[in-house]
Amino acid sequence: MKVLLFILQKEFRQIFRDKTILVMMLAVPTIQLIIMPLAANFDVKSVNIVFTDHDHSTYSQKLISKIGASGYFKMISVEASYKEALAFIEKNKADIILEIPAGFERNLVREGRQQLNVSIDAINGTKATIGGSYLQSIIADFNNNIDVNTKTVPGTAPVIDITSSNWFNIRAEYKFYMVPGILVLLLTMIGGFLTALNIVREKEIGTIEQINVTPIKKWQFILGKMIPFWVVGMIVFTIGLIIAFVVYGIVPKGSLLVLYPFAGCYLIAVLGFGLLISTYSNTQVQAMFIAFFFIMIFILMSGLFTSTDSMPYWARIMSNLTPVTHFIKVVRMIVLKGSGFADVKTELLYIALFAVGLNGWAIWNYRKTN
Repeated sequence: MKVLLFILQKEFRQIFRDKTILVMMLAVPTIQLIIMPLAANFDVKSVNIVFTDHDHSTYSQKLISKIGASGYFKMISVEASYKEALAFIEKNKADIILEIPAGFERNLVREGRQQLNVSIDAINGTKATIGGSYLQSIIADFNNNIDVNTKTVPGTAPVIDITSSNWFNIRAEYKFYMVPGILVLLLTMIGGFLTALNIVREKEIGTIEQINVTPIKKWQFILGKMIPFWVVGMIVFTIGLIIAFVVYGIVPKGSLLVLYPFAGCYLIAVLGFGLLISTYSNTQVQAMFIAFFFIMIFILMSGLFTSTDSMPYWARIMSNLTPVTHFIKVVRMIVLKGSGFADVKTELLYIALFAVGLNGWAIWNYRKTN
C-alpha cells in the first residue's frame, strides 16, 4: 500500500508540475465542449432556393410566399427560365430549384392536380434529402389548403387527423443530441491520449529503469498510473455537465447516482486502453499515432454523428466492440430520457468487461526489465 501511495504522489506531482498537461486536461475540453456542439450541427437551415414562375398567378405567388416564410429556405432569385435558374446551382449559389409551370392555378382549380418540377443539388446528400423533404412538406400543406378552399361538396372519405409530439427533445434541436456524445468524446481523448504517453514518457527520460529495480508490482505500477488521470477525468466530466447546463440548458433527466458509476467505469476502460498502448510503444510519437488511429475509429463507429442502426451489419459488430459506443448510448439515455439503472445495466456489463480486459492486458504486457 505504501508503494502505491508513493507512485500516486509522484504522478500527481508530475501532473501539477507540467502546466501544459493541466491545460490539456481542463481548459481544452471546456473550450471544445462550448464550441463543438454549435459547429457540429446537422440541422438544415437557410436552404438556398431559386424559383422559376411561368404562371405568375395568385396561387403561384402564395406558394412562393409560403415557402419563403417557412424559415427553412432563403429565397435567392425568381428567374424567367429554368436554364437561368440552373446557373445558380452550377455556381453553387443555390441548393434547390422550384419550377412552377404555366397553367398552375387553372389546373389546380379545374382538374385538382398539377405537377411541379423540383431540382436539388445532391452533392451534399444530407442537405439535399432534408431540404427536399422540407419543401415537399410545405407544398403538401399548401395543397391541403387549396383542396379545402376549392371543394364545394364535402368528400365522403373519412379523414385521419394525425397529431404528433416530440419526446425527450421537444424542439428537435440537434445540440441536445450532440452535447452528451461530445462529452464522451472529450473523456475518451483525455483518457486515451494522455495515458498512452504516460509510461512512454518514463521510458524516454530514463526513470522507468529506476522503477523497474524497485519491488513495485506490475499491477501497482499500472494502478498508480491510472488513478490520477481517473480523478482528473471525473473532474472534467463534472465540468462538462455544468457546461451542458449553463450553456445549453441541458439538465440530466436521470439520476447522477446512475450516471457517475458509468462514467467511472468507462474511464477505467479508456485509461486501460491508453496504458496498453503505452506498454507497446517505445516513443511518445509512436504512442500518439497509435492512439490517434484507434480513437478515430472509435469516434466514427460510435454513433456520435450517425445512428449505428443505419450502419452495415459488419460495421454494427465493430461498433459494439468499442466501449465508446456503449457509453454514448448510456449518457444519452440517462441525460435526455431519464433512464434508470435497469434500462442500462447491460451496457454497464459491456463497459466493465472492457475495463477488466484492457487493464488486465496492460498489466500482463508490462515487462519489468533490470
